[in-house]
Amino acid sequence: MPRMRTRLLAGVPALLLLATLTACNDDGDDEKASDDTTTSASPTASDSPTDDASASDSADDASASSDTAGGTACAFTPDGKEPSRDVTAPPATTDLTGQVPAVIKTSIGDLKLTLDADKAPCTVASFVSLAEQGYYDDTSCHRQGNDPGFEFLQCGDPTGTGSGGPGYTIPDELDGTEKYPAGTLAMANTGVKDSGGGQFFMVFGESQFPPSYTVWGKLDAASLKTLQKAAASGNQGAPGQGGAPNTPVTFKSIKVG
Repeated sequence: MPRMRTRLLAGVPALLLLATLTACNDDGDDEKASDDTTTSASPTASDSPTDDASASDSADDASASSDTAGGTACAFTPDGKEPSRDVTAPPATTDLTGQVPAVIKTSIGDLKLTLDADKAPCTVASFVSLAEQGYYDDTSCHRQGNDPGFEFLQCGDPTGTGSGGPGYTIPDELDGTEKYPAGTLAMANTGVKDSGGGQFFMVFGESQFPPSYTVWGKLDAASLKTLQKAAASGNQGAPGQGGAPNTPVTFKSIKVG
């Protein structure tokens, strides 16, 4: 999108963030720039997960996933932008179901995941497709939040800036009851319907995020401890804003299944 929208909340202290989320239940309608810079005309919360990449105008027209006899139909919608790496969108129908194991080899150790293809089949299908194409390999997590209630590590942008995407958006898979306890995997978005792409975040503390982010899996207990240990060093942003992690986390490779 011409004017970047973040898929993380950006720009106010955690207390104001909490008040904003509670009152509006809306974290991303304001304009934001990548990582450390905000261009919002009104306050947004930078200490929650947003993706600066690609909420094109077409994202509003993307339809949600639907079950078909041959699997689940997914609206992977081109966003009009060059992908950060040379990848293609997944097939428009996925037959992924159940709990799918995956391992991300990182600079801080292996992170073992369980991907929930029953709850979020299109999101899981996109992640699996991008992982198999090497989209996430040698990619650094670009944003971390350490404020109570908003503890997360945001990853999935090969450019490392928060503005990169895979060239398409994916449908939201929400039912309004989403919770984000420690260990949750959830998609970043721009605050616009169906604006998720390749960026996601891992929650490492009990959180107060609104039910606006697709939940598509979780870390196992050992991996959560690994993430918490690394995240304890804090981040380079001002309090309530988040920033690059002080302990860098780089994805080396991902194995699914």
